[in-house]
Amino acid sequence: MKSYLEQAFGKADVTSPRMQAAVREWLTLYFGEPRREEDPSDRLAVLIVSKLCRTVFSEYESRVAGPRAAELAPCLDRLNAVRARALQYALVGGECLLKPVPAGRGFDLVPIRRDCYVPLGRDSRGGLTAVGTMELMRQGRGGYALLERRTAGEEGLTIETRLFELTGDALGRELPLAALPRTASLSPSLLLPGVKGVGLATLRTPLLNCVDGGPDPVAVYAPAVGLIHAVARLEHQLGRELENGASRVFASEDLLRQDPAGRRALEDDLFVGLPDDPANVGVTVYSPALRVEQYLARKQDLLRSCESLIGLKRGILSEVEDTERTATEVSSSSGDFSLTVRDFQLMWDAAAREAMALCDALGRVYGLWRGESFDPAADLVVDWGDGVLFDRTRTWNEYTRMVSDGLLRPELALAWYFDLPHESEADLAAIRSRYLPDRKGGEPQ
Repeated sequence: MKSYLEQAFGKADVTSPRMQAAVREWLTLYFGEPRREEDPSDRLAVLIVSKLCRTVFSEYESRVAGPRAAELAPCLDRLNAVRARALQYALVGGECLLKPVPAGRGFDLVPIRRDCYVPLGRDSRGGLTAVGTMELMRQGRGGYALLERRTAGEEGLTIETRLFELTGDALGRELPLAALPRTASLSPSLLLPGVKGVGLATLRTPLLNCVDGGPDPVAVYAPAVGLIHAVARLEHQLGRELENGASRVFASEDLLRQDPAGRRALEDDLFVGLPDDPANVGVTVYSPALRVEQYLARKQDLLRSCESLIGLKRGILSEVEDTERTATEVSSSSGDFSLTVRDFQLMWDAAAREAMALCDALGRVYGLWRGESFDPAADLVVDWGDGVLFDRTRTWNEYTRMVSDGLLRPELALAWYFDLPHESEADLAAIRSRYLPDRKGGEPQ
């Protein structure tokens, strides 16, 4: 793909060779492609990503408010439908793009994985200023590549589109876009005024680049890649230990001769035949001591190191007995995990607001709607629930104790519990009227 885009547009990938190699390695770890003398069956990368994704969205709710609610609510529904896949793409590759694609009177949001686009330019903060994507198509017996280059500019977004024949593994001749029915409606060059950036919302992990220190974001498990490989090697060695240490009984060959029906008198998977030497007559049992406990203890050490580097709670990857954990260790690992989850919730929040703002801008360019603009800060309401950092029950109990002690007005406690307005005396009066019994001990009105 990289060579196709460079050949078509004359622009090179700005990602360093070290980062390109790292992205390939992250994907290899996630998809479980084995290395020599490694057993990837633990699939630690999958476990890390799936655990974080489930926790991030465990209590997630969102809705569109404001004047654009009717038009953009379907776009938000389509965005939420792909949120898990998009977040997992970002956790695996460090970055994921969300592409608005026209669908009826709105837009679908299509997640693009890190290995499916080429950064052609980045600004000082790592944001994309130019990007190339490719779509492979087949019609009849022919193969085609639809290449797209998006460039951010002061006037808006510029999209260049080119269609090529595929000749084996190389680009063939360039064709007019009208050559295929699927591409006939596309324009070779298109300017979309008012559309910021490259017209793609971006999910970027908040981790500092630990590969080359550059602007590219990294996978959530990038700091622990060496440890994950070490666990895979240890798992391979443990398998060999169990295989090589299986009990064997060495017997003379006369004991293993076949009977007239062709059956052997002893099972071959346990008994090993030796030449018919008088010194070897009989049986000898070989049953070496296995070093399973040592291997498992080392594996637990590696898994705990992975948890510490990534910021996971102790016990997500490793097996930890209660007697081995102090109160400080429990509190520290839980706090680290809470902050890790919160970082990724903020990452999704920023990307979702960017995606909805893009849908609004593109809808105006395409003439789907007019009127007031969408305000991503105010018009997208995101609720993460109690989350992992906040215990709602404990806070409510504290508020009720303060009310009982005369330290807090009950109206304020109820306003917090039911998320009610409480800025003015009229707001407080409404709460008293609805929720609090009258002074004579009657029921709430």
